[in-house]
Amino acid sequence: MAERAGMMTDRQRIEALLSHRKPDRVPIWPFSSEVFAVVNARYPIAAAYNRPEKSLEAQRWICEQYGWVFSPMLMYADYGAWEFGGEIKWPSGEFSQAPTVTRYPVETEEDVRNLKTPDVKTAGIIPLVMEFYKLSSQERLDNEPFNVLSFSGSAFTVAGNIAGPDKLCKWMIKKPDVAHRLLRLATDHLIDLTQFWMDTFGIDGVLPMGGEPTSANQLISPRHFEQFALPYVKELNEKILAMGYQHIYEHICGEHNANLPFWVQTPFGDPGIISIGHEIDIEMAAKYFPNDIIVGNLDTSIIQIGTPQQVYEATKQVILKGKKCPGGFAFSPGCELPPMSPPLNVWGMTKAVNDFGWYE
Repeated sequence: MAERAGMMTDRQRIEALLSHRKPDRVPIWPFSSEVFAVVNARYPIAAAYNRPEKSLEAQRWICEQYGWVFSPMLMYADYGAWEFGGEIKWPSGEFSQAPTVTRYPVETEEDVRNLKTPDVKTAGIIPLVMEFYKLSSQERLDNEPFNVLSFSGSAFTVAGNIAGPDKLCKWMIKKPDVAHRLLRLATDHLIDLTQFWMDTFGIDGVLPMGGEPTSANQLISPRHFEQFALPYVKELNEKILAMGYQHIYEHICGEHNANLPFWVQTPFGDPGIISIGHEIDIEMAAKYFPNDIIVGNLDTSIIQIGTPQQVYEATKQVILKGKKCPGGFAFSPGCELPPMSPPLNVWGMTKAVNDFGWYE
């Protein structure tokens, strides 16, 4: 892939966007590539989550290999289950690619009433995450705008991981007080967790990150989003920004189109960083978040099963839309980079950004 004289580093590109300036080229900032990275390095899939040193090493290598922004990440989508006293099992191969819940912490309404927030220093995966970021915080590379991604989560998804999404949805309808109790506990825990990150790592080089797949419209209505998700994500983000952080990275995962009028009521900093799935059109996201950085949103299934040419063409269309975002744009798959993605497809995605991502 051809290079141009006087290019910015990837760190400079993200820093330009955060300063409301246009970079020389759209940066490639994959939302989540840690499992693909360990597969690429030929480590066991579980190493992405339970072997911090290997996970960090593999992520550093993959970003250097393909020329991506490096933002080290160690977290899992079912966060909350293990941390509140349930059980998970580690992934083991092609048909088990992420930690999965084997026992939820709560089964009954009485369990919810008796539930307490866990100790953020010892709960579940947190010691492994802390070990990972103590390693990552020791360096700040030219492609690394943030060396700690402070997982702040989102209360609705964490509450769904504590009880199971189906049970949470039933309680929203039949026992809303129980649902709100669970959401309150999840929010309090996430506030405590963010405070723990800040006490440990400070603010410089740290990016709070949340993700909200369970409140997508495939599962709940916009009315329920407004009632059960919005108040808690607003509260959490307001408290994160009050701690002194300037930017929040929020992965709005899945079909959230009908929720966008509510998402805009949530503060994300100046600018916020809004990551979207392929279900949300980039131009629609830019309309709702004109002053924020939009990150996205190539359909991950194309990367997994498409041809290199299909991936290249699909990436080109994402780039042509993204370059028009008034608040700035960074390219990413619309969700986690599939762990078993064909390397040539990943190269085709990267090549398209290098071919079409330059600003005049």
